[in-house]
Amino acid sequence: MLFEYTRRRGVRSPVTDAPTFRVGKLARAKTADQTGADLSDLIDRSYNYHSPRELHWHLAERLGLAPTAVRIRETATA
Repeated sequence: MLFEYTRRRGVRSPVTDAPTFRVGKLARAKTADQTGADLSDLIDRSYNYHSPRELHWHLAERLGLAPTAVRIRETATA
């Protein structure tokens, strides 16, 4: 499954002092160049992710899929 997300600015992590980001919109991609349904309600959009990898693992866990079955890509904000 391929997912696209838009990034919103987060806060600096109080633990690692690293920048974080929030997901603005999450959608399942229909094809390599076409966005499908909005799935933003599947995740907590107020959560501050430390990396795209963390979002990747979160989606796999949330959907009950193997991490290798999930792919994500960042898209530009509209």
